[in-house]
Amino acid sequence: MPQIKSSSTLQDFQELIKEIYGVPDDRLFSLSDLISNLERFTMRSLKGIRKQDKKKLELNLLISLSWLMAIANRLHVNTNEIVLNRFPYICSYCKKCPCACKSKKYQRRKKSQLERVSRKMSINDLQEMFQKIYPSSNRSISDAGVHLAEETGELSEACHNFQGEHKSHQFLYINNEIADYISCIFGVANSVEISISKGLEKMYKNNCHVCHKSPCQCNFSYIAQFNS
Repeated sequence: MPQIKSSSTLQDFQELIKEIYGVPDDRLFSLSDLISNLERFTMRSLKGIRKQDKKKLELNLLISLSWLMAIANRLHVNTNEIVLNRFPYICSYCKKCPCACKSKKYQRRKKSQLERVSRKMSINDLQEMFQKIYPSSNRSISDAGVHLAEETGELSEACHNFQGEHKSHQFLYINNEIADYISCIFGVANSVEISISKGLEKMYKNNCHVCHKSPCQCNFSYIAQFNS
């Protein structure tokens, strides 16, 4: 059974989620169900921000990222690739590191050649990269949370639009929104000094973090009532 370590990549984590939850996800959940659970636990993480409950925030942030990987697996999207393509150590909008969007007030995304970045960046490396692109000192935890909520809605919208029309440009839009959502997960984590890799290592040290089985044996009703 693969384990999450300090050297693990997003792709390693995505493969872990596939191994533990791939079978029950395919049998029990539609894509809309997966999106609904992503929204559900993301909103719980934001409640942790409002209540200043770091433990609740971290737990639900990690669960949200896990549901995001389930969505990526369903759609056969490589999260590691799309994140590094969209954020090659620069802001996806202004193409600067650190981001200069607020100071320059860019109205449109700037075009630039992609910088070369390692395809083997670990989760720790990614978290450090996003801290450099979007320094946590430049915004409050509340602002980071609002941005995560915004990207949650945009990802949901992108998925539902693709389900309705199945157009290639809509699928590319999903890729971008997945990458943006992941960037915001790291943004919130950086704002409260949560290590995503250490949290995932602890959560998944023994298969499913709830039933401790692989494949997961939690049923639909139990998951629907899960309290976090």
